Amino acid sequence: MHEQIAKYTEKLISDGSAQAGQIAFAAQDDIIISAGKSTLAALSESVLARLNCLALVAATPSLPFADFLIQRSAIHEHEIVPRDTETRTFLHDIPILRKSEITYDSAEEISILLGTRKGIVVEGIGIIASGSLTVEQAYINWSSVFHSTYIKYLEDLLEYGFMLPGEEDNFDSFRNDMLVPLSTEGLEFRHGPLIEKQDILEEIARIGRYTVHRRLVDSFFGNISYSNKNLIYISQTASSLDELPGCIDPVPFKNSSTVGITASSELVAHRSIFETTGCSAILHGHPRFAVVMSMICSEKESCHVTDCWKDCSKVRFLGDTPVVAGEIGAGGIAKNVPPVIGRTGSAIVYGHGVFSIGMTDFREAFQGLVNVENWCRDEYFRLLDKNRSAS
Repeated sequence: MHEQIAKYTEKLISDGSAQAGQIAFAAQDDIIISAGKSTLAALSESVLARLNCLALVAATPSLPFADFLIQRSAIHEHEIVPRDTETRTFLHDIPILRKSEITYDSAEEISILLGTRKGIVVEGIGIIASGSLTVEQAYINWSSVFHSTYIKYLEDLLEYGFMLPGEEDNFDSFRNDMLVPLSTEGLEFRHGPLIEKQDILEEIARIGRYTVHRRLVDSFFGNISYSNKNLIYISQTASSLDELPGCIDPVPFKNSSTVGITASSELVAHRSIFETTGCSAILHGHPRFAVVMSMICSEKESCHVTDCWKDCSKVRFLGDTPVVAGEIGAGGIAKNVPPVIGRTGSAIVYGHGVFSIGMTDFREAFQGLVNVENWCRDEYFRLLDKNRSAS
């Protein structure tokens, strides 16, 4: 248990989501154990003792976006409701607890909120998330809340502008000093086509690590696959893209077997993309600016579609990249992405992320993911600066 706590503490630091020295985990062993920042560890132990779960993590995010969302919200609002796919699928909404609402026993109030949700935001403390059965689950849920609040803040900022004292300066610091530039510089790619099983497995694992380390996807979001025309090698569902060895399934291309039962939920979409485009490599990540920009639509005021993420029938474009709607799994993504992705090699799914392909290897797919996110970053800041100039 101590090793797991140390591992996921380091992950929160290395992926840039939490402040070093402001992280604590608590977990049920024979007794409740904890590690990390002493005040957060004590709070985590107290909350965990009130819950029917195995682990808890409390950490201060590296960015103040979650706190800003609380401070920008109306006093009667008690949850944040981001529109991205991760929130809709896994979190539903994110309860918030304001400083002013904490009374005599913060652990009791936090445990009540966590009793019905996987993660919450507590103003002045940070994000707190639980794991039903493992420390890993607590880390995943914390990361999901961080990802969703990050996207929600960027989306709200573009729509409503700056509202808080010091907010604009803080955001400019994030933009100029903290936002990691994206490129393929320093990365090595194996030249395709890849034929041998071991070469394919090693390359998938390496590209998965690249995708996480370049922050094009949070560790447990996204999937990756390679087809040698007979088999589709695809990351398993809920696998961490930076820990793929042993978590890659070979699935018959023609779907003649049930061995794909543990494969990514996007297997059907991947198979259809292979069939439609003739590509060999597929990379699917959730880069945040692409997710934000996919939800910005100039026609929303006049459009009668309510559930844009699944019911919009239009193909929009961000630069040259098509944007389509679609449910995850065997839903709309498998129907809507394959017909459009061949045009430029990349496609964005509303509120979800980017699919990018390589005809023989992953170099082209990875570069496509980088190019789409860079374009979306530039366009986001162009629109933000335009709004700032007009205000």
